[in-house]
Amino acid sequence: MLEFFSKNNKLSDFSDLVTDVHSHLIPAIDDGAASLDQSLQLIKGLNYLGFKKLIITPHVISDFYQNTPEKINKGLLLLRNAVKQANIDVEIDVAAEYYLDYDFQNKLGNEKMLTFGSNYLLFELPFYNKPQVLEEVIFKMQTLGYTPVLAHPERYTYWYNDFKAYDDLKTRGVLLQININSLVGGYSAQARKIAEKLITNNMVDFVGSDTHNQHHIELLKKSLNNKYLIDLIKKGNLLNKTL
Repeated sequence: MLEFFSKNNKLSDFSDLVTDVHSHLIPAIDDGAASLDQSLQLIKGLNYLGFKKLIITPHVISDFYQNTPEKINKGLLLLRNAVKQANIDVEIDVAAEYYLDYDFQNKLGNEKMLTFGSNYLLFELPFYNKPQVLEEVIFKMQTLGYTPVLAHPERYTYWYNDFKAYDDLKTRGVLLQININSLVGGYSAQARKIAEKLITNNMVDFVGSDTHNQHHIELLKKSLNNKYLIDLIKKGNLLNKTL
């Protein structure tokens, strides 16, 4: 077995994933890191846990975080310079986590979207009410050449008693990115249950840390012993390492 797995069949770190595809580390741009110092501490923490590349994904939400590509890329340059000066051996890149709202629908086809990898477009939904336009927007993303990646599908409460909805998403070509922290009580017990079921049914394409603060780093450390995460990474089907 790879050195990545310790003799007692636990993860030693996340180095086999190579890349974290979801985090909030640009300072003072959303609900993540509030300062450059906090950003660097979180980046050091993720790097210590084995990540060699971080794709930072600030929220883009019309009512709260009206982040533009220009603002996000300015933050990227700031972080890259700080990481270089701090001699942290990690690659930094950006995309965005788009909230499916009216503004997002208007942006599609009219503005350049911040994507990662092979034109992967990370988006999120309201946690308590499914958007009636979801299928329409998924189709629009695809016709524009994007591959939709749904962030933390395990957290949407309206699907907790409708697991077939995840099958429908996969059939439509949507990739699923679960949060590692969901597996160790980072959110609700039901979110954990859904994350485990998605893994068991081989429906997970990406995992992400969704790091906002030091508490999330501590949860990542705890997750190294999680049997579902170990099995998921062992299968070797995650796309993180292809980025």
